[in-house]
Amino acid sequence: MRLSLAHIAVAFALSAPLLGQVHDRDPLNDKEVDQLRETAIEPDKRLKLMVEFTKARMLAIDQLRSDPKLAKDRGKRIHDLLEDLGTLVDEIDDNVDDYNQREADLRKPLKEIVLMDTEFQAKLREIKNAEQDPKNIDEASDYKFALDDAVESVDQSATTTRKLLEEQNVKFAKKKK
Repeated sequence: MRLSLAHIAVAFALSAPLLGQVHDRDPLNDKEVDQLRETAIEPDKRLKLMVEFTKARMLAIDQLRSDPKLAKDRGKRIHDLLEDLGTLVDEIDDNVDDYNQREADLRKPLKEIVLMDTEFQAKLREIKNAEQDPKNIDEASDYKFALDDAVESVDQSATTTRKLLEEQNVKFAKKKK
């Protein structure tokens, strides 16, 4: 029995560093999850909500960056918000793909997503430029990789969403005729 306990203790000690790496947190709060659940079969409403939630993360980043009173742990909080933003943008793209495969008319929400992506590209570029400022270097090191991931997600979303919007404009124009 002692040997079994020793093995368990060793296994736990060896796996303890890995526990810190399992950091999958949900980018949505419970209220947002409930709202999305209610719109699962309504692409327009669901995508509109997801865009709102994603814009709320960008607004929070803007507020953190501009308010000197929020300087404590700012880099870490920006990191988390950027991760959430990237995750939500990817989730929007996944939902768009699912609804598109079901032949849904997504032109209206796609226009909103294109506008969001365009706005985010400019804001993320501004954050990227600000991280070069010597007064932001320490803080920026906390979120550099999350920023790079968010930029990649938004850029990919912008490209695919614009392309799909063009395709849907043609497709549904033909159906209208």
